[in-house]
Amino acid sequence: MNMEQFAQDGQDIKIIEKLITKVQDMLTPGEKIDYIAVQKKPAVTILPDSITISNKRIFMCEFTKLGLATDFEIFGWQDIKDIAFKEEIFGSKVTVIPFTGENLSIDYIPKVQARKLYQYIKAALENYKKAELAAEKEKIVIAPSSPREVIVEKIEDDQPTPAPVSTAAPFVTPPAPVAQPVFSAPVVPPAPPVSAPVTPVIEEEEDEITLKLKKLKTLFDKQLITQDEYEQKKREVLSSL
Repeated sequence: MNMEQFAQDGQDIKIIEKLITKVQDMLTPGEKIDYIAVQKKPAVTILPDSITISNKRIFMCEFTKLGLATDFEIFGWQDIKDIAFKEEIFGSKVTVIPFTGENLSIDYIPKVQARKLYQYIKAALENYKKAELAAEKEKIVIAPSSPREVIVEKIEDDQPTPAPVSTAAPFVTPPAPVAQPVFSAPVVPPAPPVSAPVTPVIEEEEDEITLKLKKLKTLFDKQLITQDEYEQKKREVLSSL
């Protein structure tokens, strides 16, 4: 791969080589790198952050642990809502806005590179939306007009489709049979149900001793008499039997 094509806007060729080596291992079949923007701070930056654009995804790269580790945030075009950048005194701040999650920004991107990033990402998002709309239009849904048949109408060149010419002998519809009158028997309404007589329930009156025992129990339950008084009174009532 020609590394110099990604260093035409002032990118550090050594950083470009290191990035391409890492990103190439993550490319899918048919995916290629389109542009790489590299951070450039006012002070010397040994391992700057970067944004790599492919025809399918965007890779936001941050070197950590003195270059021994690399953190990547990778988004497909279907995951990105928009792209924004703000030109400042020293370079520009580029912000990727996903549909879900927090916005991700990299500052000190040279202004020329930030503008090209914006153009590439906007064009990629627009192409993705067009492809999505085209895919939706190609979906054909045929709704059945009845449980037994499906009607598909096809019009070409605004000309009506001629009806097929049949060479078979004409079919003669036989006369319909004359319906005979049908006499039905009169409907007899059902007799109303006969309800069984209700036997009145006669409550048996309680005798005097039972009433006294219940009253003693109520007094004891309400703690108006003691256990001993309750037992003594109960024996006196029962002794009168």
